[in-house]
Amino acid sequence: MSATTTPDTTPLAATAAASDGSGPIPSGPVAIDDHSRAFTITSFVLGIASVVSGWTFFAPITGLVFGILALRRNTRDRTLALWGVWLNAAMLALWALAGIIAVAAFGFGALALAFAA
Repeated sequence: MSATTTPDTTPLAATAAASDGSGPIPSGPVAIDDHSRAFTITSFVLGIASVVSGWTFFAPITGLVFGILALRRNTRDRTLALWGVWLNAAMLALWALAGIIAVAAFGFGALALAFAA
């Protein structure tokens, strides 16, 4: 007693629509609204652009925020998000250090002028 069955080749959308009568369901892959990949790429690109072009304050902060958001959303591109965070944080640290040095140089110059007179 061998029973042969034929495989069901009916598309999933057609069987789902026929089963509950709700209407057509799109067949094929369904796009998931996942912005973490876009956040990852934005963070990395802003990090690279900040290093190459020397962008100061807003680009590294924006890239850092996007990188942290991508990491918090458990992105598949974790390494790229980490590189974005590291590059943006390094640029912010360099610009903060340059700002501190500039303020110190200006302060010491002003102090020297006060004692020179």
